[in-house]
Amino acid sequence: MGIVLTAQALLFDMDGTLIDSTEAVERTWRRFAARHGLDPAAILAGAHGQRTAETVAAHAPPGTDVDAETAWLVSQDVADTRGTVALPGAAELLAKLPAGRWALVTSAGRELAVRRMAAAGLPLPDVVVTADDVRRGKPDPEGYLAAAVRLGVDPRATIVFEDAELGLLAGRAAGGYTVVVGPHGGSAAEGRPRIADYRDATVADSGDGLRLALPTHAGVTL
Repeated sequence: MGIVLTAQALLFDMDGTLIDSTEAVERTWRRFAARHGLDPAAILAGAHGQRTAETVAAHAPPGTDVDAETAWLVSQDVADTRGTVALPGAAELLAKLPAGRWALVTSAGRELAVRRMAAAGLPLPDVVVTADDVRRGKPDPEGYLAAAVRLGVDPRATIVFEDAELGLLAGRAAGGYTVVVGPHGGSAAEGRPRIADYRDATVADSGDGLRLALPTHAGVTL
């Protein structure tokens, strides 16, 4: 059983939504934790979906140069994409999307987004909104609103794919129709369509919009 949705554009988060970068992300944050004598589990519990600088500011010891530490972390991320792979079916779905009908909206910086998408073998869309392009990160809707503007569509006519609480809140606040990717069980995921991956997902351009059929590998509550 699946669901059929229509939209003017599809907006995707990156990490955990289009790609699995868990191994690389955990290695970087564990290095950061070791540098400062911190508990890596506590950092990883809240880092997902948040911009690096915000996570550093939340956990670094008093007196830490947040900007310098963020730059160090980004350099670690950019240099280490080992184990980064596309979610099943993601490449096939993106290949079917017309240009100008989808965007990437990520809490990663631009250089890292380019590196991780390439490592996963996925294309970049014409519209990419990263942490470098917004003043306020997720859960603020700024990134998703900016993507809709650049695509020339009403944000209320978009479908937002997200795997984390902050991203789902951002997509909802922007007016998009949110779809949960993966097992996240926070309050923002309650009652939302949920998929495990993009296998068996199909999309067609009707000329005046996209018709998206999604499998429900992980169940769906409407």
